[in-house]
Amino acid sequence: MGGIPAVREPRFFIPEEGALRCTLCPHHCRLEGGKSGICRVRRARSPLPEEGARAPPGAPAPQLPRYGYVTALANDPVEKKPLYHWRPGTMILSAGFTGCNLRCPFCQNWRISQTADAPGRTLSPEALIAAAGEAGSEALAYTYSEPLVHAEFLLDAMTLARKEGIANVLVTNGCVNADAARAILSLADAANVDLKSFSETNYAKVLGGDLSAVLDFIRTAVGLKVHTEITTLVVPGLNDGEKELRDMAGFIEGLGDTVPWHLSACHPDWKWDAPPTGAEQLFAAAERAHKTLPYVYSGNIAGEQNDTRCLHCGSVLISRRGYLVDTGGLQWRGTKAADGGPQKPSGFCARCGKAAPVRW
Repeated sequence: MGGIPAVREPRFFIPEEGALRCTLCPHHCRLEGGKSGICRVRRARSPLPEEGARAPPGAPAPQLPRYGYVTALANDPVEKKPLYHWRPGTMILSAGFTGCNLRCPFCQNWRISQTADAPGRTLSPEALIAAAGEAGSEALAYTYSEPLVHAEFLLDAMTLARKEGIANVLVTNGCVNADAARAILSLADAANVDLKSFSETNYAKVLGGDLSAVLDFIRTAVGLKVHTEITTLVVPGLNDGEKELRDMAGFIEGLGDTVPWHLSACHPDWKWDAPPTGAEQLFAAAERAHKTLPYVYSGNIAGEQNDTRCLHCGSVLISRRGYLVDTGGLQWRGTKAADGGPQKPSGFCARCGKAAPVRW
């Protein structure tokens, strides 16, 4: 796996007799010397050659052999994350990693999520922040494969980004334990969280995750005032039942009336060869969700209509045609931050002047 970079502070490990327990996510992997967890990127060190059989019986040291290992670095439209109500029409530098703590059989990024050895390069947090500056980006997205399994790197990079005035965006499955969730989300400005199902059984047996941890992650994000949007890949035969989608909508409704829900079409990939999500099915699901949620968007399919409208007068705030975005229906005004900090731009309807649920 190549050389192992220096890590400032390995966290979310506890020693056990002759092993380590990773406490980052609900799997709580037990790591013996030389073994990695389910995510493939968190590991216990084997005894050094000079230690040989004389190694003490205590727990091995934690290793993060993919700390700072980046498989992709690209300037993307923020709508691609997808984030529709946060800095619309802007570009964001997106860093992809490797590994994941889920095993979704329809994963569209399985070439980097289901291995630790995808082609890439190691960047320090300082180098990643510098790359954002060189790209002219005022925000960094941690995305593509699951960023949370690289929690220590996230904490280092996100802390530095904050100091440099660069916003932090998470695109994540949200499947981590509460202490890690709070530590990372306290440094986040925006997040798109996958809500893949509303069934504990599906999460455990099909996806290899934990629904309750994901729901807690979303609640924590909203509670910490992180701009939060939710994405559900509508998978025929898995999570597309009307009751399950209705239950998801009810959960999102309980978060407040400004959390957008993105319903995305599934296409066969990796181990999944079932038929793709039909356009009529996806649009019908979005229409039903609109009965209780003001902002529901459809994606990954032809014919999507994703304009954002003012809830007060109905005028178009943001017009979208693919990644072509027109924000002419918005006005930005400076408003005092809730914590008494400097003014931040907030969106208002250009027609009626009422506040819009769009953040900068």
